[in-house]
Amino acid sequence: MDLFMKALDKETNDLHENGIKLAFIGDLSAFSPEMQNSIELATAQTRNNQRMRLNVAVNYGGRWDITQAARSLAAACSRGEMNPADISESDLAERMMLNGHNDPDLFIRTGGEMRISNFLLWQCAYTEFHFSPLLWPDFSPEALDAALDEYMSRERRFGRTGKQIRLQAL
Repeated sequence: MDLFMKALDKETNDLHENGIKLAFIGDLSAFSPEMQNSIELATAQTRNNQRMRLNVAVNYGGRWDITQAARSLAAACSRGEMNPADISESDLAERMMLNGHNDPDLFIRTGGEMRISNFLLWQCAYTEFHFSPLLWPDFSPEALDAALDEYMSRERRFGRTGKQIRLQAL
C-alpha cells in the first residue's frame, strides 16, 4: 500500500496536467484513513478534467459491485422510493461503479489465464475477449496490434445470431 500511495502522490500532478480524470472503483472503506484521503485528494484534483478518464480498480470485484448495487436498490425499495416489481436492468446498472460509462468492447487477458477473475462481470456481458499467453510486461505493441486485428475481424452480435444481424441491416 505504501508503494500505491507513493505512485498516487507522484502521478496525480502529471495526470492532471494532461487533462486526465482519475477515478477509483471498488470498496474504498477497507483502506486506511490516510489512503482514503490520498484517493479523495487525487480524485478532487482531477475531477474536472475531460481529455480522458483513468479508472483504477482497487479492492474491486464484480460480485461485490453487483451486490452493492442490489443493496442500494433494496434500500430504495424499503424507503418506498420504488416498487421491487419495477426494478429494471438499467436501475441496477445505474448503481454500479462504472455507471455512465460504455461497457468494454474488448477485454485482453494476459499471462495465459483463461478467465475474467471476477472483474466487471456485469459490464462484460457482450465484451469480446482476447487471451494471450504473454505476461503483461512482455505484451508488446505488436501483441496489442494482433489482438486488435483479431477483434476487428469478429462479428459483434450482442447476443443475437448472425442471421438476426443481417436481417436487421435490411
